[in-house]
Amino acid sequence: MSAAAVAPLPVLAGVLCAGAAAWALAGADGVSRRARTVLAGPGRPAAAGPAPWERLAAGVRVRAARSREWACLGAGLVLALLGGSVIPLLAGAAAVPLVRRWLRAGQRARARTARAAEVVALCGAVVGELRAGAQPGRALSEAMRRTVSGPGGPGAAETGVLAAAAFGGDVVAALRQAAREPGAEGLAAMAACWRVSVDGGAGLAAGLDRLEGALRAERDREESLRAQLTGARSTTAVLALLPVVGLLIGTALGADPLRVLLHTPVGWGCLLAGAVLEALGLLWCRRIVRAGER
Repeated sequence: MSAAAVAPLPVLAGVLCAGAAAWALAGADGVSRRARTVLAGPGRPAAAGPAPWERLAAGVRVRAARSREWACLGAGLVLALLGGSVIPLLAGAAAVPLVRRWLRAGQRARARTARAAEVVALCGAVVGELRAGAQPGRALSEAMRRTVSGPGGPGAAETGVLAAAAFGGDVVAALRQAAREPGAEGLAAMAACWRVSVDGGAGLAAGLDRLEGALRAERDREESLRAQLTGARSTTAVLALLPVVGLLIGTALGADPLRVLLHTPVGWGCLLAGAVLEALGLLWCRRIVRAGER
């Protein structure tokens, strides 16, 4: 095989690696909301489960998220085959747990945001039930049936609140227990409103109405902040891919950077220094973004 035919192979490998990295950096922003689950009460039919196509789509998204964890290993394998060195394969294998951790952190952040939105909706639903004439326990039960969602129904904390509201238990303690879940901190303020209304006779609907407004304003500020930080995150992703672009340019110019980086002592030193600087740059950008979020 001639050198002209072999030369484009590293370029193609670099393109594949860049695509895999961009796919992993994209995250799982398209994760849909979970199917709503309604606990059946007396005379109330239970809500139907998710449609088959929704379950199929959810399964496809889960498999796609898992495949992103192994994209770096596949890219390392391609580079190892083209470069004739085991170094890219070892680097790709070492990156798998890091990518997995990063993806799971993103999933937890999205779950936290979704739970915070549910708390805001719960406050509004309870206010509507109270103003319609329902008793506090009944209002909370009906509101939770409409707002609490989950893949298999409400969790243990939500079930405890629902049981306490339906059967006259300690609603305040149940709300405080549920407020320990990430994103559900607003339930602690709901518990305070509930305590005041029970002990002091204050209006529960008015207190929850003001609480809903405060939580909604806080959520709007967080969404605005995330929108403002989108540019910084995109810049971080572009900077992370610049070394790949440099390899593509070097390969196109005929410099054969893979051979230099993987088969010469000078290349090993450059590769190690570049990896360290890349990691430090990403950590520094992450620190800047987190400082802005705080």
